[in-house]
Parts: sequence; structure tokens; C-alpha cells
Amino acid sequence: MKSSNNNIFKYIFIVVVVALIIGAIYILYYKNKDEDISEEENTIVSEESPISIVDNLKIGITNYDSMNPLLTRNKDIINIDRIVFEPLVEIKSDGQAELCLAKEINRVDNLNYIVKVDSSIKWQDGSDFSANDIEFTINKLKQINSVYSGNVQFIDHTKVLDKESIQITLSQPVNFIEYNLDFPIVSSNYYQGEDFQTSNKIPIGTGMYKIASIDNDNILLIRNDRWRKIKDCTPKTQSITLQRFNAIGEIFNAFKLGNIDIINTYMANYTDYIGTMGYNKVEYPGRDFEFISLNCADSILSDPAVRRAISYGINRENLVSAVFSHQKMVSYSPLDYGNKFNSGENVASYNKDMALTTLQSNGWVYTSGRWQKNINGYVRKLILSLVVSNDNIDRVNAALNIKNQLGEIGIEVNVVRVAPEKYAEYLNNKNYQMIITGVTNSINPELSYFYGNGNIANYDNENVKSKLGNLDEYKEMIKTANLDVPYIGLYRNKGILILNANVGGEFTSNAFATYYNFYKWFRQQ
Repeated sequence: MKSSNNNIFKYIFIVVVVALIIGAIYILYYKNKDEDISEEENTIVSEESPISIVDNLKIGITNYDSMNPLLTRNKDIINIDRIVFEPLVEIKSDGQAELCLAKEINRVDNLNYIVKVDSSIKWQDGSDFSANDIEFTINKLKQINSVYSGNVQFIDHTKVLDKESIQITLSQPVNFIEYNLDFPIVSSNYYQGEDFQTSNKIPIGTGMYKIASIDNDNILLIRNDRWRKIKDCTPKTQSITLQRFNAIGEIFNAFKLGNIDIINTYMANYTDYIGTMGYNKVEYPGRDFEFISLNCADSILSDPAVRRAISYGINRENLVSAVFSHQKMVSYSPLDYGNKFNSGENVASYNKDMALTTLQSNGWVYTSGRWQKNINGYVRKLILSLVVSNDNIDRVNAALNIKNQLGEIGIEVNVVRVAPEKYAEYLNNKNYQMIITGVTNSINPELSYFYGNGNIANYDNENVKSKLGNLDEYKEMIKTANLDVPYIGLYRNKGILILNANVGGEFTSNAFATYYNFYKWFRQQ
């Protein structure tokens, strides 16, 4: 009897153990599955999910001016217009230029290019697209003050060769000119006999959506069934309503009430309006890049070791946290916004030990609380000035943070706060040691501003300059420049796509195309 009871307990024990093992495997499987799903970058809802898609997406805008892509100066409209109007070349999410309306761009010589297009492309009214539309658009951009006027500033003239071909002649050579051709094309026939700037016509494009109506409250976009990519890239959303508001606060209120599905903003304090829960967000690096320029002609900063030590001594994460409460993104170089031609190698990122070792191994001695070195018979102390404009509070606060950080490794920094006019003089004449400045990244990845002749850091490296005209050599060029440290990247602004919890799809928003691959976006019931 006793043996029988022992066997029963033994069987029960085995069953319990097996059950525990199966349960553990089940938990681990679904935990890993959940982690895999979370790693699908910026995919809010799987496309394979059994969902019921709502026909309309609602987006809020303020300060409406015009849907004409050449006339509007409204950032929201500029972004939306990219899914209505198309360029000759569009920029992919990784920064590569991809042919759009153009099917070929052939270089004749340094100043002349032949652009060929597909004349089977239709405007949204059914008329044929042609090379005449390209010439018309370029001429308009040269005549008016448009956000795209800079794209054509080096185009001297054009000549239509036939319906599908146009010759573009530049006034001077431009590296990677194809990037400059990312501006919306408008129809020449559609505006024939019209005053382009005062026309009340609803503009037409060639893109995936067309403008159906415009009134005082809403702008309705509907799917363009004439779009040449409609079979391969069918938009999941049938229509988009752009709701017009007087102020951004009204948009946030409408979002909280569920009356708006999408907000795109660069506002750092958006959580003050909508809180932190109940929605999804996608953050992406913006175009405004802030950095320190180091004068490579200065007697102390001409030493690359000193420049590297300074870079090692700056904790960008601390800077972004302490000064900007994470409302900026750490940035190390001009192209680190997702551009495939960027190189993250050889960046002297924060490392206090490396900062000290770099100075010591290059002849600097820390004595009496300061670094010093004999340079050309003179004992020089490592005391540097950092110039900022006193009207730019963000840069002033960043400079003070950097002063404190470098002070911790014995590099003494004097923050020089000057009036804007004096600041411009320092920058233009390059008569500073260090200066905090910034640029808005051009759509063209050309880096002559940083590494070419006459650059603001007095940086001179022939090996680097020789690669400026070849994108295939950009990574090697940037790796070399990163070793030399003529500039220290600090931070850049960030865009935030705020999405109703029911909005899903694959989101590849970037600094140049918020609604990139919009055909994959949708809202479910």
C-alpha cells in the first residue's frame, strides 16, 4: 500500500514538473515574440493584422496659405504637398536620390545635363506630362520667392529638346545636382493664360493623392487612380481631410477628442497639451544641426590631439539631458540624420580617460591645476574661448554646460557672449578659437561648407577635399575628417509624428519627407 502511494506521488510530481516546463517554454516563446515585434522599427500595426481600415485620415494644420506647392510657405502644407505633387528626383529615407518623374539624368559636361521623362505619365486631370512642365516650373521658381528657389539658383537656362527631354544648363558646376531636382513639378498647360500667383484654380499634380476641394474649414484629398504606381503602391487610405485651425492648441485639443489622427510637430513641449499616454509617436532627426567649429589655424587648436581631447571631454547625452530635457537629439556630424553616406567611425565621443590620455601622449602636462605645453619655445596654457551670440539662449546654456564639462578634465574655457553683429563678425572673419554655430541641412549632401576651400574652421586636408565630389568616397572622407576633428557635433532638433492609437503602418518619416511611403499608413476602426 505504501509503495502504491509513493508511485502516485511520483507520477503527480512528474506531471507538475512537465507542466511547469511547458509553461516556461510558452512564456519565453511569447516574450521573445513580443520583443521581436517591438524591434520592427516604427511599425505601429502589422500589415498582416486582420483589421478594418477606415477610409479617411484626418490631419490638422494651422496658418494655411496655399496648396500651390511653389507658393506655400507653410511647413505642414509643404509636407502634405509631397503626396500630391512629385519631383524629378525624390530623396529616400536613407538619403539616397531616387528617380521619380525623371527616368534618366545624363551628364553632358560640368554644366549641362539632359533630363528625360516618361510622357505616358498623366496629370490628375488626365492631360499628358511633358518636358514643357519642367521648364515652366523652373522658370517660375526663378521668378518668385519660393521655398524651392534655392534648388534652381545655379540653373542658368533650360531648353526643351522634345516632349520627353530637356537640357538644363548650370551657371557653375554643382556637385550632386540630382539632389537639387527634388522640387515639385506643376503643369504648364493647366496655368496657361492664368496669373500663376493669384490663380484660384485647385492645383493638380501627378502624385498618389489629388486635391478634391478646398473650403474655409477643410481641404479634402482623395486617392489619385491615375497615379502610375497605383497597382504596386495602392494607398490603404482612400482620402485625407486637412482640418484648418487658428492655433496649434486647437489642433492638440482636437487630437485629444479623437477628431484628429495625425500631428507632425517640432514643438518640444507638446506633452503640455496632450500628456504622455494614449497615443503613439515616431521621432526622427531634424535638419537643424548645431556644432562647435574649432579654428584649425589657431596656435593651440591647430593640434588635432587637442581637438580630439575636447571632443572626448564633451558628454553630448548629458548636454541634451541637462540643457534641453531630451528635447534635442544627440548629433555627431552633418549627415547623421539617417544618411547612408555618413560614417560614424573615428568619432571622438565622450571618454574622459581618452581625453586625458590624448593630451598626455601629445606632450601636454597637467601642473598647478592647468594643462600646459611648450609650443615653439613658448609655454602655452590650455585656456580657450568659446564664442556664442547672447541672443541665442539655447547656445548660451549649451556653452556653459560645455565649459563645466571641460573644466572637469582641466581644460579651461571662457564663454564669450557677444551681440549678434559681433558674433557674425567672429564667424565670417574666422577670428575665434571655438564658436557654437549651426546649419540647416540642405537636401544636397555636399559638404564643401565644412571641408572645402574657405570653410569656417580653416580646416585644410587635401585628402578630404579630393573626395568632396564623389559620394562613393564620402564614408572614407568623413572617417578621415572625424580623426582630425575640425568640428564637434552637439545636437539637432527632432521631428515628432504624433499618431492616434488607431493609426498604423510603416513609418519612415525623415527630415525631408514626413509622409514618405504614405501609402502604407492607415487608420483602423
